[in-house]
Amino acid sequence: MDETPGLSEQYRKASPWPLFIALGVPISEIGLVFNVLPIAVGGLLLFCGCLAGMLQEAGYIDAPWRALGVMALLLGGLGGAILYVNPQVGADMTMRAYAVLASAAVIIAGVVAGTLLVPKRQQPA
Repeated sequence: MDETPGLSEQYRKASPWPLFIALGVPISEIGLVFNVLPIAVGGLLLFCGCLAGMLQEAGYIDAPWRALGVMALLLGGLGGAILYVNPQVGADMTMRAYAVLASAAVIIAGVVAGTLLVPKRQQPA
């Protein structure tokens, strides 16, 4: 009797990335609701990091650093837009803007450290 019916070695195993991608944004929102900035920033870092990891695992990118850099630029633009629109709308979204900008800054620091310190993989010939 086979312990794993229906599975063979030609199929890949399940990826853990979708679960953590799905948890990243709600964790960030929980941090915003309870006014805990580190949890809000951590949720966005979880979301962006897992998205870059999933892109690398799928073979779309070789290293996650450029994808993370693009995500940091998008987050920075979003945070700046929220800060710009905040006084005009009348809703207080300052903490959300600071969480988005802080996560963009942490991702940029990670991209710089990753590109400088992580050795490049050798491509098989």
